[in-house]
Amino acid sequence: MSGLDVRSLRLPSTARSTMEARHFVVETVESWGFADLADTAALLTSEVVTNAVLHARTELLVDVRRVDAGVEVAVTDGSSRGLVRRQTTADATTGRGMGLLDVLASDWSVTSRSDGKTVAFTVLEGADPWAAWADGELGREGRQA
Repeated sequence: MSGLDVRSLRLPSTARSTMEARHFVVETVESWGFADLADTAALLTSEVVTNAVLHARTELLVDVRRVDAGVEVAVTDGSSRGLVRRQTTADATTGRGMGLLDVLASDWSVTSRSDGKTVAFTVLEGADPWAAWADGELGREGRQA
């Protein structure tokens, strides 16, 4: 992979970092010709970075990689604290991040590291998770088997 296939941004653990990460991801994804993936990648980036800011409270590294038919976004923080899936109610305004990853990402993972963890997700061209959501094919808890 060449240097043009990966872009990185270091951010402090502040509320402003969510906006900066979102803009960085949109700019990168659009510059690679994946404008149709920008909204989904931005939303998921916002969720992952916000969780890292709120719970890890360490410096963050956002990596965006070009993959065969889309992009992968990885957010690394310095906390070994694992992710916690919350049960949410229909009117909840927080706690939906992992559910959004389940539904909107083509794939996602959490990798524990000696110095923290990385949450990564992939968004691919041709996948239209929004249509499946609108058609009721996907529930609040993720993909249906």
